Amino acid sequence: MYKYFNWKEKIDEKELEEVVQILKADGIVIFPTETVYGIGGNALSNDVVDRVYAAKKRPRDKAVNIMVSSIEQVEKYAEITCDLERKIIEKFMPGPITIILKKKANFGDYFTADNDTIGVRIPNQKVINAILDKVDFPLIAPSANISGKESGIEASVIAEDFKDTVDVIIDGGRAELSKSSTIVKIVNGEIVILREGTISKEQILEGVL
Repeated sequence: MYKYFNWKEKIDEKELEEVVQILKADGIVIFPTETVYGIGGNALSNDVVDRVYAAKKRPRDKAVNIMVSSIEQVEKYAEITCDLERKIIEKFMPGPITIILKKKANFGDYFTADNDTIGVRIPNQKVINAILDKVDFPLIAPSANISGKESGIEASVIAEDFKDTVDVIIDGGRAELSKSSTIVKIVNGEIVILREGTISKEQILEGVL
C-alpha cells in the first residue's frame, strides 16, 4: 500500500525525511515538478530502474532521463563537451529543459538503451528540489504516466494507475506548466530540439547566442 502525502500548501518536513529514507532504500516515488509529475528513484540502483520501467509499462529500448540538483551534479554523471551546452545549462537550468549530453563512462548503461548519451535536467519546483537536495544520488525521472498515455499533471488522477506499483505519491497540486520539458541536443554545433515543451528553440537561441 502506497503512502499519499499532501504537500499542496507546504512541504511536511517529517514526511520529507520519510521520502528521503524510502528513496535511499530503493523505493519508488511519484513527485511534482514544474512541468509534469515524475516517477522515479535512485538511478544508481538497477532494481529501481526495473521497477520504474515495469510501473510505467515502458519498453526497455526507450531511455529515461535523470534529475539532479546542480550543475556540479550534471558534470558528475555527464560531460559538457562544448560552450553551447554549457550556455544552455547556465541560462535555462534550473528550469523546464532537458539536455542530452555524453554520459560518463560506466554510468547509466542500465537505463540509456545502449546510447552513449544521457538526458539531464535540473528542475525548478520546490517539492522535487527539496528531495534532490537531501539525496546523494541522481533520480531517474520519466513522466508519471503509463507509456502511451498523456503525462500526468495531477496526483489524484495519477494515483489510480500507480497505486499498486509505487511506495509514495506526493500531491503538490496541479503541475504549474502542465507541459513536458523541452529536450535539446547539440549536434555538430547546432541546436536540435528533440521535443518542444514550454521553452522554444527561438527562446534558446535568444538566450545563448
